[in-house]
Amino acid sequence: MIKSIEETPAGCDQDHVPGIVTSLPQMPSRIDAITAGGPTPLPALRDALRRLECAGADLIAMPCNTAHFWYEDLCRATRLPFLHIVDSALASLGEGRRRIGVLASSATIRAGIYSSRLRASGRQVIEPGVEQQSLSVDAAIAAVKAGRIADAAALLAPVALRLVDAGADAVVLGCTEFPIAMAGQRWESVM
Repeated sequence: MIKSIEETPAGCDQDHVPGIVTSLPQMPSRIDAITAGGPTPLPALRDALRRLECAGADLIAMPCNTAHFWYEDLCRATRLPFLHIVDSALASLGEGRRRIGVLASSATIRAGIYSSRLRASGRQVIEPGVEQQSLSVDAAIAAVKAGRIADAAALLAPVALRLVDAGADAVVLGCTEFPIAMAGQRWESVM
């Protein structure tokens, strides 16, 4: 929501883009569904989609990276245009960035949500190793969810720098919690 406000050239309330938001934090874990055979969140995602349609939305954007595992199913369930988060990330990367570091949940990595589209666009994907993923990246997600933002930043920033050291031209923060953790981070302070 903040990004929408920041990116809109508005001079008053009426100049802003209208938005309808549905937030269903009690839906089954997307991560557990992909990595541990947990219950699927697809019915809850379809319910959220219906709520947006009934409220008058004319475009759908889903900020949860991991939920894009069900993107195709959701596209088939609506007549509305539906943005894909990776396509939006690709558009902001531009053509000059060819080696892309990806920080995302284990489920997003495992499902290939970023890697498949990045590779299809001719880019190289650099991801954390298994140990870094578990001990730092997934732990950072849990820290943000628990309100421990500084802890999350301390876990995540060194992994991002390792991706850059490994040759990444850009690092995608492929989890909704990561921009929260990394807001205000000064890269030189974590080197």
